[in-house]
Amino acid sequence: MAAKIQEAQQHCRAAEKYLKTSFLRWKPDYDSAADEYNQAAQCYRIARDLQNSKECHLKASENYNKHKAFFHAARALESAILVSKETSSPEEVYNLATEAASLYQQQGSGDSAAACLDKAAKIIEERSPELAYKLFSQAADVSSGESSQHQGAEYISKASRLLVKLQWYDQAVDSLRREIGFHQESGNTGAIGRLTVAVVLVQLARGDAVAAEKAYKEWGNNCEVAEMQTIEQLLSAYDEEDRESAKRALMSPFIRSMDVEYARLAQLVPLPEALEPTPSAGVRENAAPSYVSPNASSCERASPEGDSRPDNVSYEAPVPPPDEEELC
Repeated sequence: MAAKIQEAQQHCRAAEKYLKTSFLRWKPDYDSAADEYNQAAQCYRIARDLQNSKECHLKASENYNKHKAFFHAARALESAILVSKETSSPEEVYNLATEAASLYQQQGSGDSAAACLDKAAKIIEERSPELAYKLFSQAADVSSGESSQHQGAEYISKASRLLVKLQWYDQAVDSLRREIGFHQESGNTGAIGRLTVAVVLVQLARGDAVAAEKAYKEWGNNCEVAEMQTIEQLLSAYDEEDRESAKRALMSPFIRSMDVEYARLAQLVPLPEALEPTPSAGVRENAAPSYVSPNASSCERASPEGDSRPDNVSYEAPVPPPDEEELC
């Protein structure tokens, strides 16, 4: 290890000499200096001195950039990301990756730029999923600019699944729409049907069953039989507010066979509220007695539901009690 460190230091001293001007060298030799820094970085990496290895890669990139060797400058930045992936902050990895991708594009290597962004996103995905989503999305943009729709769909698929994992459902819907657009341009209708189920799940997770139904109407013609049955069972359950039917649909084998993020999402989708049965009319307990007018006759008071006497039966009027004066 000590020998490798000494060798690295020798390469660094040689690089500094190439950068100095003299009577015979009017301009710094950036290309030779970059090569020396690059070799020093390799020696430091073997000696497990990752911090110095990273610094040498950055110096190599800087000198390659001054020499207009953009591809080698980007490659040096990418190497700096890899040797420092455990020690660099997610923000630093993000900045180095975007700078490297820009240099790759200046050289005309769009595929290398997208691959660099993808690698960096995987490195910081656990620590900073928000920045990882941005890198995946940028990689998809770069691939679409290179007319590589299939590769772009893979990158945007990673972004969509990451947004679902973060429960950023509004952004996830937009990302899934972009993913469907990539597959439409490449003619991959089979993937569109499966993504339609994913859009329906995300819309239901947002609590918007109407938007879920619109998504099915928009892309449902690309669905296969199993996908159509799953979506129709879901939409029917939410339309009828059938809680048990919705639960069965969300636990269907087709949904469980989807990507892990969507299978887990199905467990988080809020179920519809069950309709409460209408209360039947009946006699209330402790209810107040029915109102009877004081002007009603005694018979009417005794029979509040109405007079049920036969028509042909006559009744004599009640005889009033004798007056008290007459009794005297």
